[in-house]
Amino acid sequence: MDWAKYRTTTFDELIQANGQPHPAARRLVEYLAGLSGREIAERQLAADVVARVQGITFTVYSDGRNVDRTLPFDLIPRIIDRREWKRTEAGLKQRMRALNLFIGDVYGKQRIVKDKVFPAMLLKDSVNFRPQCVGVEPPLGVWAHVCGSDLVRDGDGTLYALEDNLRIPSGVSYMLENRMVAKRVFPELFETSSILPVDDYPSQLYDTLVALSPRPGDSPVIALLTPGVFNSAYFEHAYLAQAMGIELVEGNDLFVADDDCCYMRTIYGPQRVDVIYRRVDDLFIDPEAFRPDSTLGVPGLIRSWRAGKVALANAPGAGVADDKVVFAYVPKMIKYYLDEDPILPNVPSFLCHNAKERKYVLDNIEKLVVKPANESGGYGMLIGPRSTKRQRDKFKQLIQADPRNYMAQPTLSLSTAPIVTKQGPSPRHLDLRPFVLSRQDTYVTTGGLTRVAMEKGSLVVNSSQGGGAKDTWVVDMSDDAADEGTD
Repeated sequence: MDWAKYRTTTFDELIQANGQPHPAARRLVEYLAGLSGREIAERQLAADVVARVQGITFTVYSDGRNVDRTLPFDLIPRIIDRREWKRTEAGLKQRMRALNLFIGDVYGKQRIVKDKVFPAMLLKDSVNFRPQCVGVEPPLGVWAHVCGSDLVRDGDGTLYALEDNLRIPSGVSYMLENRMVAKRVFPELFETSSILPVDDYPSQLYDTLVALSPRPGDSPVIALLTPGVFNSAYFEHAYLAQAMGIELVEGNDLFVADDDCCYMRTIYGPQRVDVIYRRVDDLFIDPEAFRPDSTLGVPGLIRSWRAGKVALANAPGAGVADDKVVFAYVPKMIKYYLDEDPILPNVPSFLCHNAKERKYVLDNIEKLVVKPANESGGYGMLIGPRSTKRQRDKFKQLIQADPRNYMAQPTLSLSTAPIVTKQGPSPRHLDLRPFVLSRQDTYVTTGGLTRVAMEKGSLVVNSSQGGGAKDTWVVDMSDDAADEGTD
């Protein structure tokens, strides 16, 4: 692979501005430089074949059709130095402590509102606030047991938090499968480099779920509740259930009895379920408590949860903090609940419910990324510098009609990393989604899912919008540093 012509106009995760690899990426870059274009193409083809054989797919909802696609995988990994990752990990743990305290507070005494740190109107108008959850105290005081926080790096190298996904975050199965593919493609590098492992996630998730059981001391029965095979993340649901050795169930496999316990239908008769890792949205999880027309949930499940007879992860109502407007207040939450300064900075945000900030957004919309509060998957947003006047005018109308539902952020010069192309390595923008598990302690994946825009110049990395993925290597340089010190 020829790196001589590789150029990028922003911070690159592998190659420094002087054309030399970052220290943690040196072995990888030198190794790839020793491979011919044909060898690179063969390894990329091998990676693509493994992905298809393993069934690593996601579903795109397009024109009323559900289309299964293999997630594009680029074989050149993203590299992160372990020393940087330790600080990032600490920042993620800090965010999750504050966010769980915030969720518990808004369903409890609402101190943060009474102290005027968080605006009452934002809570009043939140589409994810669930009155059914008021007064509940979940096990360990944790509401969001699984979080996927999206991180981006700006052109100056600063790593920012972009958003926190606290309802039913997805993508961890792709992180695990990407590592499996990378090990097959680059076995030599895994033997000679200190690449930290990620494959303990299923056991860590299982331990997190076990800790929630209302029957401590017994071997708990745990189930993963899926909407079914037509859900976009069904591959992940099946993958995780199998990896943890738990039951994969749909709503009609469960029922809540008169004793408020939740049971699973089996060929041997009803079996009590202690913990449910639910991958069904709040509004569809229980037709008694939420949407009566839902066929995906379990009647009485919220009643069972409130009675302490079954644990739910993530807890219903956790989505109150999974709001791009609420996101802007996380630094204040950290200061309010923990009396600490944020370790990870937020991407600067402009909130359209604020008249002054709304005016700035409307006057500068061509420079900004405008997002609705609760969309995901890259849908419903405007990238100002790449938009048409007609699109900008439409968003101005949307903002003025419902200012609480919109926020804006500067268009960052997102960092890049090389992908394999027929012309050689070419830079593409990317982000990173680490996964955080909250329980008695807090666990953070080593790295996470790197999502990459496969289209040149694109800032949209979501798989539903044509993005792909890379393996993420957190590399421990301590051995190399010791070796270099003895030369």
